[in-house]
Amino acid sequence: MLAHRRWDSLDRADLDWLRAKYHFRVKASGNPAHHTMGALIVWNDDEISPGSGFGMHEHRDIEIVTYVRQGVLGHRDTLGSEGTIQAGDVQAMSAGSGIRHAEFNLSDVPLRLYQIWLLPRESGGQPRWHTKRFPKNERSGSFVVLASGYADDKGTLPIRADGRLLRTVLKAGEHLSHAFGLTCEAYLVVASGRIEVEGELMGPLDGVAITKLSRVDITALEDSELVMVETGRDSLSTST
Repeated sequence: MLAHRRWDSLDRADLDWLRAKYHFRVKASGNPAHHTMGALIVWNDDEISPGSGFGMHEHRDIEIVTYVRQGVLGHRDTLGSEGTIQAGDVQAMSAGSGIRHAEFNLSDVPLRLYQIWLLPRESGGQPRWHTKRFPKNERSGSFVVLASGYADDKGTLPIRADGRLLRTVLKAGEHLSHAFGLTCEAYLVVASGRIEVEGELMGPLDGVAITKLSRVDITALEDSELVMVETGRDSLSTST
């Protein structure tokens, strides 16, 4: 089943320094159709003005995966970690028993990123932070796993949740067929371009919740970049 969450239907915030769209409801007054999916509870599309950002603040018992789409993200935290995350890079932070961090725009253009939150399998644990670059042309035409809580996904950023973040780039006219695990749900976002999913049109920045399907067929109508989170326990769902 496909449940589209079109860009224009998403809840939003518009501040002097932050413009955000929310694929999942973050307030009780938000769109009731945009409910969580298993461990996946937040998917924010943030645009942060140059010289601005989120000051030091605390998280605990949450897995936060950030995918930078444009600009340069600066990160520092109470673990002593500092990072500069370029467009195309991914960072994963396990808040565990508690961590404070700050994130800010280091470039002279608007910083655009996806921030994705997943519930951990267990509360507590030692906080940790990692970042990694994944070239966009790597395995073009098929999904590449960027961050994962499944032990079989080697070479990815580790998280402590029953989920994984994937990305693909498709050329115009290219077709992709992707299989899901038995208990898997997925949320797919068109980061750029236009596609058809099971014959249904998705435009730039649209999202779609995918449930009760063993496979999904995607066709790119123009050059496109897709980002997806799968969540659920299946044969790959062993601890990382």
